[in-house]
Amino acid sequence: MSKKLSKEERKAMARKALEDRAKQPKQAAGSGFAKLDADAKSLHN
Repeated sequence: MSKKLSKEERKAMARKALEDRAKQPKQAAGSGFAKLDADAKSLHN
């Protein structure tokens, strides 16, 4: 069984996740559906 995390532990985990996400390169501009459509079009050709 997993132990219940304290409020401070949850905040630390969330802060670390946000920092890790900030280090990643940004996704292509546009909505998710626009990217899916572009990917589908490139696969179809």
